[in-house]
Order: sequence, then structure tokens, then C-alpha cells
Amino acid sequence: MQSISYKDSGVDIHAGYKTVELIKKQVKRTYNKNVLTDLGSFGGLFALDKNAYEQPVLVSGTDGVGTKLMIAFMMDKHDTIGEDCVAMCVNDILCQGAKPLFFLDYVATGKLQPEHVASIVGSIANGCVLAGAALIGGETAEMPGLYKNNEYDIAGFAVGVVDKKDIIDGKFTKPGDILIGLPSSGVHSNGFSMVRKIFFDVNKLTVNTHIPELGTTLGEELIKPTRIYIKPVYDMIRHFREGNIWAIKGLSHITGGGFIENIPRMIPDGLQAHIQVKNITRQPIFDLIQKMGNVDTMEMYNTFNNGIGLVLTVDKDYVDETIKYLTNHGEKPVIMGEIETGDRGIRLEF
Repeated sequence: MQSISYKDSGVDIHAGYKTVELIKKQVKRTYNKNVLTDLGSFGGLFALDKNAYEQPVLVSGTDGVGTKLMIAFMMDKHDTIGEDCVAMCVNDILCQGAKPLFFLDYVATGKLQPEHVASIVGSIANGCVLAGAALIGGETAEMPGLYKNNEYDIAGFAVGVVDKKDIIDGKFTKPGDILIGLPSSGVHSNGFSMVRKIFFDVNKLTVNTHIPELGTTLGEELIKPTRIYIKPVYDMIRHFREGNIWAIKGLSHITGGGFIENIPRMIPDGLQAHIQVKNITRQPIFDLIQKMGNVDTMEMYNTFNNGIGLVLTVDKDYVDETIKYLTNHGEKPVIMGEIETGDRGIRLEF
């Protein structure tokens, strides 16, 4: 009888060993003094500085990248896609006012190619550096038969911390509060099933098609990573809270469901967001999507971020200071509307 090895079944454990060696330096640059374990431990240990908080509350978030991964496959470009995974998790926990502590990743593929996976994990590490989170663990799974050899999936899990008294949950929101938006880098990581259908299936474009309106190829535009908003926004929240000021009352990460689903999540019952769409500058990619797909305007705002990746509810007395702080830290904030009484939801004014 023939002797069958694990490698004969499609799983190369030696490729796994090589992958770990290749990613060590990438992972270790995310470490800080709170990380107590090295790469390869069964569990990642992270020491929480309890003295920094009166009542520390852990905040967690998990997500993936979705079918944006197929753009990376088409382009054979894998050195940015991990940032999307980190962003989708850490931006979510930021909405509760939390500071990211650590991140774990999961990469599954049909055939493990060490250099390929090292590029992916390197981009995850880049995202963690931008978020100030330590990449303390992860899993790389080789699953022949479930994934094609040149394809993979990524998921991530982030944990952050916020003092209980500083949790942002919208409870102080009131009519007259101002909505401030922070620009996105483009489509981010949502709506790509529609994006792919419009550009590749219906209009027969390719990732290499140069689009004059974009000033680049379609692929280079679509692969732009999701923005990570941690550093300017978390520091600003702390800036106000150190003065015991509730200037920032709500935060909304604009992901799947666009404005219509996500903005109401930070608003209490009895209030709604009045948004003046004319104040928002959309990147050309959104105009192209709408035009080439003949997409209804409300569908656009129910699917995409349309140029705004994060929305803040700000006390009207601190709007000028908020705008100044964000501008001084490299942001281009947009006053996009205000809170008013009404059924919980949003009212778009075009």
C-alpha cells in the first residue's frame, strides 16, 4: 500500500514553518511593552495597564475584507489588503471611544506560498502600526480543495479598552449637535459585489483599464486601503475628555449599509440626522460607479461611503475647536449636517 504524507494531501507543513520565519520581523514591529509572548505561542498574552483606567472596559470587533479580495487576486497585489482588515475592526471599536490594544488575524488559503502570505501579513502589520495595536497572534490555514491555490481569505479580531465613564454611546446627543465627516480614501471595503458587477461584468473593464477621470487604472483606485482613523480621532477624544468635556457624543464608521444604515446607529431614539449632501465632496470613483451602473442615488447612500468614512456627532459649542484640532492633525473635516428631532434615522437633503 502506498504511504501517503500530509504533503501528498496538499498541505505542506514546511511551507508553514517558512512562512512563520518570513513574518517574524513584520509582526514584531507592532509589539510594545504590554506584549508578553513571542510569535508561536499557543495564545497571545497582553498585559492591561489597569492603573491607566478607573474602570477599564474591553471593546472587541471582528470583520474581514469581503470580495475586495478579488481585486487583489486580479492584480496579484497583496501588500495593502491586510490594512483593510485591520481598519474594518479598529474603526468599529473606535466608535465606542476605545483605544485598540491588540489584533489577531486569520489567513486561509488553498496552497500556502510563504512569500505570498508574508506580503499579506506585512500589510496587516502596517495596519496595526497605523492603529497603534500589537499583532499578538494569528493563524495561517492551508485548506486544499476549499480554496483555489492562488486565492485566500482574511479575517481579523481587535480588542481595545475604554474607561467606563468615557464610553461613547450617543446618550448625550441632542438636537442642534453638529455632524462632522472625515473623508474616506475611496470605496474602502464595502459594496464590492456591486462594484465588480458594474465594472467587470456589465461594462467589461479590467483592473488595467486606465480611467481618465481617476487619473489611474481602475485596479489601483479600487485597491486603495480603507483609512484607519485611530490616531487623529482617539487623541482628539482624549483631548476633550481630559478637560471633562463631552464634545464628541457619537461616532459612526461608514461601512456596509452606507449612510442610511450606519449613521442612525450612533443616534438615540427620537432624533435623526439631517445631512446636507451638497457639503460632501465625493471622489470621482463614486460618480463613475453611479454613472456606469445607472445606480439610484438612494442606493448609492445605502451601499457606499460616498466620500465620508467616519462621522462624528459634535456638541455645537465645540465645533470650531474640533475642526481646528482635526485640521491641525492633517484631516479635512466636513460639516455635513446636524441632529434634529424626528424618527430615528437620517434625512438627506440634496
